[in-house]
Amino acid sequence: MLRGSNRRRLLALLQDHGALTRADLVRRSGISRATVSGVVAALLDEGFIHELAPTSGARDGRVGRPSALLTLDPASGAAVGIDIDHNCLRVVVADLSHTVLAEAQRPLDIDHDADTAMALAADLMHLVVAEAGLEPSQILGVGMGLAGPLDHATGRPNPSSISPSWVGVDAAREMRRHVGHIVHIDNDANLGALAESMWGAGRGASEAAYVKVDTGVGAALILGGQIYRGAVGTAGEIGHSTIAEDGPVCRCGNRGCLERFVGTPALLESLRGSHGDLTVHDLLHLAAAGDSGCRRVIGDAGRLIGVQVANLCNLLNPRRVIIGGSLSAAGDILLDPIRASIERCALPMAAATAEVVAGELGDRATVLGALSLVFRQVDPFELKPRRGPVPVARIQPAVKEAVEAGPSSRSGSV
Repeated sequence: MLRGSNRRRLLALLQDHGALTRADLVRRSGISRATVSGVVAALLDEGFIHELAPTSGARDGRVGRPSALLTLDPASGAAVGIDIDHNCLRVVVADLSHTVLAEAQRPLDIDHDADTAMALAADLMHLVVAEAGLEPSQILGVGMGLAGPLDHATGRPNPSSISPSWVGVDAAREMRRHVGHIVHIDNDANLGALAESMWGAGRGASEAAYVKVDTGVGAALILGGQIYRGAVGTAGEIGHSTIAEDGPVCRCGNRGCLERFVGTPALLESLRGSHGDLTVHDLLHLAAAGDSGCRRVIGDAGRLIGVQVANLCNLLNPRRVIIGGSLSAAGDILLDPIRASIERCALPMAAATAEVVAGELGDRATVLGALSLVFRQVDPFELKPRRGPVPVARIQPAVKEAVEAGPSSRSGSV
């Protein structure tokens, strides 16, 4: 019985982390080195896991020959992640070694129709699955992220989510009708937090807050290593904190919500008179080049966001605050004002504890988090082990691109 427990424990670690060395498994599981060695040997022989050729980065902290990486059998199946944002659709497919096999993205109208968006997502999914050389039967499940809060019990978007056409839609069921696979669903901030915890800036932090600053503003709370959603899934919606009772009406129906002042549409509108029509890419490029107006609006946004994050720090005392979303590419132009507001407004001990960092996964955080929803649902013992060569690659933090490069589609391993 203990042997079976050890097998499941080691497989669960590989399920969550994608690829680990034997030393990693010993350290993370608390199981003795000798026992891990025996269980790994049996799992390798049975075909449940595979050993990848060592890479220069897998040295277990020691000088000498790199250690081999162990993964679940990549040929046993793959997961699909879908991110339906306000104005962009992303789809990615990855195998059980956490290797991205193919990905693509398409623009969306900000007031898009829900069914049209899901149909486009299904088409894009079939495209990337074919590009990866997979059969539909190899897909183990689909994870999907939506912008805005979801009712955790029903999976239906909150009326403030994305566009009005999503209100009342059973998104998981409707998406399953489009793609023919089980669909797991969560909001974009929660998925960004999951991805950053698994592969990015949140690794090793059991108490953290992930703040996505984009068209809207949302936060995800990681408490005890788990996403905290609240009673009905609206925990972390700092974008709808009231900061001016007589402010502009928000899509949620209230006045003066934070995102009406710091969301990217508000920032671009505030610059229209002085700079004309800008895109977010233009805003970031000009700010990086030293444009005082663009730096000012980003800094002002950071100060307002920081006040709300300071409240989070007082309430929840996170060890790490991860800033994601498109505006996070502004770097310290945004982060330094957030840090200053936290230092000014939070309790000294809470402020000293909270390390404010930029996310490492860029605009792919939500879609990679959607993959993690599927990875966490897979039962390794129900997979059919297969033999054969496997690719050597893993999900890695996005390479920080120069602002001049602008947004682009990516495909293949990263």
